[in-house]
Parts: sequence; structure tokens; C-alpha cells
Amino acid sequence: MEILAPAGGWEQLIAAVRSGADAVYLGAGAFNARRNAQNFAAEDLSAAAAYCRGRGVRVYVTINTLLKDSETEELYGLMRSVAQSGADAVIIQDLGVMALFREHLPDMPRHASTQMTVHNAEGAKAARELGFSRVVLARELTLREIRTIAEKTDIELECFVHGALCMSVSGQCGLSSMLGGRSGNRGLCAQPCRLDFRAGGRPYALSLKDMSYIGHLRELETAGVVSLKIEGRMKRPEYVAAATDACVRALRGEKPDMDRLGRIFSRGGFTDGYLTGKRGLDMFGRRTEENAAESMEEIAGVRELYRRELSRAPVDMELTIKPGEPARLTVTDGKEAAIVWGDLPERAERNEIRAEDSLRRTGGTPFVLRSCRTDIENGYTSKLNPLRRQALEKLLELRSKVKPWSFIGDLEKPEARYSEREPELRLRFAKKEQMFEGIGEETIYVPVGEIDAELIGGWGDKLVGELPRLVYPLGEAKLEKLLSGLKEKGLSRVCAGNIGTVRLARRLGFRVSGGFDLNIMNTKALKVYEGMGLEDALLSYEISFKDARGLGGSLPRGLITYGYLPLMLCRNCPLKSKGGCRPGCGGSGQLLDRRGKSFTVLCRDGEYSEILNSAPLYIGDRDLRGIEFALLYFTKESAADCLRAYRLHKNGQAYDGARTTGLYYRRLL
Repeated sequence: MEILAPAGGWEQLIAAVRSGADAVYLGAGAFNARRNAQNFAAEDLSAAAAYCRGRGVRVYVTINTLLKDSETEELYGLMRSVAQSGADAVIIQDLGVMALFREHLPDMPRHASTQMTVHNAEGAKAARELGFSRVVLARELTLREIRTIAEKTDIELECFVHGALCMSVSGQCGLSSMLGGRSGNRGLCAQPCRLDFRAGGRPYALSLKDMSYIGHLRELETAGVVSLKIEGRMKRPEYVAAATDACVRALRGEKPDMDRLGRIFSRGGFTDGYLTGKRGLDMFGRRTEENAAESMEEIAGVRELYRRELSRAPVDMELTIKPGEPARLTVTDGKEAAIVWGDLPERAERNEIRAEDSLRRTGGTPFVLRSCRTDIENGYTSKLNPLRRQALEKLLELRSKVKPWSFIGDLEKPEARYSEREPELRLRFAKKEQMFEGIGEETIYVPVGEIDAELIGGWGDKLVGELPRLVYPLGEAKLEKLLSGLKEKGLSRVCAGNIGTVRLARRLGFRVSGGFDLNIMNTKALKVYEGMGLEDALLSYEISFKDARGLGGSLPRGLITYGYLPLMLCRNCPLKSKGGCRPGCGGSGQLLDRRGKSFTVLCRDGEYSEILNSAPLYIGDRDLRGIEFALLYFTKESAADCLRAYRLHKNGQAYDGARTTGLYYRRLL
């Protein structure tokens, strides 16, 4: 299996390569999910790729953030640098970015980022159909679920095996952006989840320990995983070296030094709770002053891991020493060959065996001798050390040559499409009990688990069945059975917020609307989803209203204009007690932040939890012309509260209570 290590900068890159990584992933420019890492300037990409290529290490460039239309030209320039670098693949979240790479660098492999929230077989199949060659699976999966996905798809699977765990499923967190304007989907997460949120009397209820599956690597291989990913582009080179070395040793069947790895960086220890399905309170932890002090003590010793080149690329040598001819040494890795000539041979009491011993001394280079053939006239020798050094240096130079990707086509700038029409009003209810008397001709969204024949008969084509935001592999067949039954009863429309559920719904013949959780922020992405069969789509709630109304394309688009926005999507519920669910939980509870603000946590059928914002978003009193529809997103409200918000919004009145306008009128970083 491939060991894939993080390279937040040059030091980390060297540490990863010299510690035994088979591949590295790194960011360049402003379009990667760790913009606060040192990263690489566009002009340095070729040098980084050359360094790795010479040593037999692959390079994957992360361009895994959401793109604004106004940034397309800047991205196009970065894409040219990526093409020139000859990097081995690009890691992508935004389907608009994917479309641009597919158009301009069609031959370059594309990997679906974990930010795409691919967590089931339908999602993996959808990624394959979109043109991805590999998918980075969601961190929350169990070993059995990973195996199930592998059995049902032929796309390469990559899994995180060590490093930080977000409380939220990747790609589905709006906590940092809504609380501080710094979006994780834009590479600037401020990690507010590591602050002291309290669940009852339990502190730091949103802070998980770091994951470590290093004891399960062979199980992952058997399950079908091809790449083992280490998290940590914000971490020191010593961390990268220690984590990479631990993976290398584990794959060799040796015992890795997990104590050292824990001292280098941990949050009170490690957890394998997601992989094993043991999602208890022991998964939670935080970084203490003692942890930080241990790290500083351990750092110096770890540097020895990457002080010298790692000799691991096998080479074959052929040495010829004959009187009257310069000594000749050929070194080849099977693809490239370097030939160097030395001095005229001298007479000496040396033999072939001693010559081979000299050629075997490749320490300090990336190479190790695999085989050696010699043709030496008895009684003759030559200065072999400089000959060997020259040959290996020349071979490294040959191996390091960058092979650019073909870059085709000029940039087609996104066209803006402004409209002065008033948006259609739509309503989303979490429960049937929230539905009030007096709903007009509005389209309504209701979770599919709440829909029955009576609701279908009463609303017809005005009813949209909302699909679960997370559908884990062992629940896919159950959902398909439910949807097939609802279709027989007359349900014709659904809303899907993940590429997996989009594919499932289209396969079953439904008309499909896109959910806000597809994270659509640009015209290219809208067009991709239109090609996937969507008839309209909610945009990301992280988009500005100005950008939303200026998007091009023909697909109707909408925004959530009222609601307690879901800020996190969690598989390990932050409200649970030692024995599991809290007694008398009732599927709802509260988190308190350090300022005393309350955030509601809602359980979704025991499969996952949503953390809602402390105040509702409301922009019903703003000018909403330019979007096709506005969605009132009801979650925890009573029917009376829903009716009040509906009337205020319909009449364009101000909201009489605490509210937020979200990010629609703020500058998102």
C-alpha cells in the first residue's frame, strides 16, 4: 500500500521523503484546505515535484477548496503551474474545479477530496462517473463499511490512518465560517470546535482525540484500501517523520514506536473508535500543556529520522575495467540509465569482489544496489568512489526531470446572469407536526422518513422528499427500499445533498433538487450538477448574496433565507453519556459555548447528529430579487413559530428577535 504523507512546506517534504513516504500531498496557492500552512508557491511546484520524482515519490497537489467565480482566472494560472510541474495527481473538492481540470488537463489523474463527503458506494460510483480515479473516504467509516464500498466499486480508495479528527464530517462544517467568517471549505478553519463547548457538565465536548489506525494497516489493505493517508499539513517536520516512520515499520511487520508518536503530538492519546465502530466518550480529548511540553522534549531525537537521504530506489550497476580504456560504470533503475567514464585503470592487487563492495556504498543517496555485473581485467583497478558518486548523481538528475502534462484550451470566463424576478417561496419542515394551516402554493420539503401516502396525496408535485444527509453503506439498501416504496405511492421529487444520494435518486427515476450541502458556489459547479440531472439547487450558505445572484448557467438556484443553520454534522454525538445516548435524550439537547450561547443538537434516527446555530438566519426583509427560490428551513420550531416566520418573510417584515444574516452580506475569507 501507498504511504501518503503531508508536506506543508519544504522541511516537511524532505522529512516525509526521507522517512519512507511513497507519496506526498501538498498545497499551492490559495485554493487548498490548509491555506495557513507554509505551502508552496506556484513557481516552486516543479522543484518539489522534481525532488520527489528523483527519489521515486509521487506528488499530489491539493486544490480542495470551494471556488468563487471571481477567482476562476487565478485558478487557471495555478492550473498551468500544476501542469508544468508534472505532479502525479490533483485532489479536488469543488465540482466546478473538477470540470476545469477535466477540460484543460484531461490526462492528469483527479482524486476526490474527503471534503466531498464520499461515505458510501453510491458516492464512490458517482465520483468514478465524474472522472475521478481515486476517492478519499470520509474519516467516520468503520472497517466493515470501507470493505463494503470496495466490494461494490472499482475506484481507488484512500483512507486517513493518522492525525487530527474533526468533530464534523469533512465538507459539512460551517462552525468556523458562521462564528468567525473563516471557512474550513475555503481553507481557513479557525478550529472553534477545540474551544470549551460544554455538554451538561462535560467540557470540550467538540474536541476529539487524534485518530490512529497504524495497528490496523493490514486490515485496511484486506478491506481494499490502496493509500494510507497521514493528516498534518500544519504540523512540524518531526511529526511528519515520526508518523511516516511508524506506518513504514507497521507495514514491515515491525513494532512502531507509538509512544514516541504520541509524545510528538497527541490530544490525550489516540483513538480508533470510528474504524472499530466504538464511538464512545473515550474518543474525546484535547491538547494539554503537558502534551505540548512532551513534544518539545521529543523533537530533537526525531530529527535523526530524516537527517540523511533514504537509500531505497533499487539500481543495477555494470562496471567495466580494462587496460588502456577508461573505466566505465553504467547505473540504471530500469527506465533511466547513467553512464560515466573514469580514469585509465591502474595495476593493483584488487579483485572483483572488492570492487562490488565499493559500488554497494550508496549511503547518502536515494539509491540501493540491486545487482552488479563486473568485467574487470585481473590485476587492474580504478578509482571507484568518485565514479560511483558521479553515476548516481547523473541518474538522480535524469530521474528528476519534470514531465509536464498537456494543457489545452483557453479560459472561458463564467458568464453572469442577473435577474430582477422575485424568488418563489419554499418551505422545509423537519416534522409533519410543524406544518401549519394557511400554507399557500409553496413547494414543501419533508424528510423521506416522515412522508406517507396521505402527504403525497395532499401535495402531489409540490412535495419534495428530503434524503438523509448521511447514508452509511449498510443503510443504502434500506434507503433504496424506502424510496422505491414512496415512488410507488406517487412521490416524484426528492432533494439530495450528496453526490451519492443524487446518483441513487436519479437511478430510481426521481426528479432531483440539490441541497445546500452540495456546497455549490460557482457557475461551473452548477453546470456539472445540471449534467448530473438536477432540476434546481440550493447554493452553499457560505456564498455572498451578490455572488449568488450573479452566477451564470440555466439551472435555477435558491438560498436558505430563514432557519437555524446546521453548522456541524457529527457521527459521534457530542451529547452522549458514558453508556451511550443520554437517558431521556428524546433526540435533542443543548451545547453551551464559553460565552453561554446555546446550540441545539438534533439526533437524526441514531445515525448522526446536527448542531444548529444559536440564532436563526433571516433575510426576509432584504431585497431577494435575483435568485429563483428562497427556502424557509424549519428544524426545531413549533408550528406556531413556523407560521410566524412564514408570515414575516412573506410580507418582507423584519424579524422580531435575535437573528443573523449569515455570510450573505459579509466578506468570507
